Amino acid sequence: MPGSTLAPPAAPGERSAASVTSHVSGRRGPSLWMLVPAMAFFAFFGLVPLLGTVVLSFFTWNGLGTPSFAGLDNWTTVLQRSATYHALWLTILMCAATFVVQFPISLLLGVFMAGRQRYRAVFSVLYFLPLLFSATAIGIAFKNLLDPNFGLSSALHLGVLQQDWLGSPGLAFWVVILVVSWCFIPFHSLLYQAGARQIPQTMYEAAQLDGAGRVRCFFSITLPQLKYTIVTSTTLMVVGTLTSFDLIYVMTNGGPGDATRILPVDMYLQGFQSNQMGLASVIAAILIALGLTFSLVLNRLSGSDRMESQMEGM
Repeated sequence: MPGSTLAPPAAPGERSAASVTSHVSGRRGPSLWMLVPAMAFFAFFGLVPLLGTVVLSFFTWNGLGTPSFAGLDNWTTVLQRSATYHALWLTILMCAATFVVQFPISLLLGVFMAGRQRYRAVFSVLYFLPLLFSATAIGIAFKNLLDPNFGLSSALHLGVLQQDWLGSPGLAFWVVILVVSWCFIPFHSLLYQAGARQIPQTMYEAAQLDGAGRVRCFFSITLPQLKYTIVTSTTLMVVGTLTSFDLIYVMTNGGPGDATRILPVDMYLQGFQSNQMGLASVIAAILIALGLTFSLVLNRLSGSDRMESQMEGM
């Protein structure tokens, strides 16, 4: 075209002006200033309490008077207590046991509910009921239902139920694990349901044309496609169990003896019953370190830090 100002073709090994402009424009996006409200919210409600807890772990304070600097005395006391290591062991055991219970049930329920049939929607509503109740209400309900004097065993007169479920050190810990799992399975089922519905239907159709059955499709398509959902759900299961307190405190108060005294319960009892906020802050710092370590290890092992969209065209 006469008068046009077409740029000459770029020489081999040189980047054209258009590619440079495209590269620069590709780096443009929402301003980083849009992150300020979220970062301010996180700093105020996340970082400030965290730093306050770490600082308080070096002070002696009963919750009312003036804190006095204690150096490393609180840390030495907590790390020399046998109760701390017992609580740490129970916490790790509870994380592992709740994962073993929750993961397969949540996965199967989520995949089942991902179907489009109407009766599955009805079942979904029923499965999600535990998610609607508060942990305190669930704890009180199960504590009364499992009471050996006037609970289910007394009402139904079934010999198998006539146990002191929450009063026996050998039973209480496992009963608490089942109740905690019952509370959180609906939430993780919801995650798996959403993940399963994102799997392209064409993958199943192609597999069925090759003669694959439902079991083969589940293990060859569904499970691999839910990899990142599994990582997210597992992280939430572990971190959620690490912070479980209200349900366990209402049901057993850490007992009988110290059978269910996991780290969060131990932290509360030290801080608000023994009035030793410094020791409680040390236990809180250990919990934070434990949660961050679990999350980082899970993300590193699973490669979720390299997550990419698995949706068609994305």
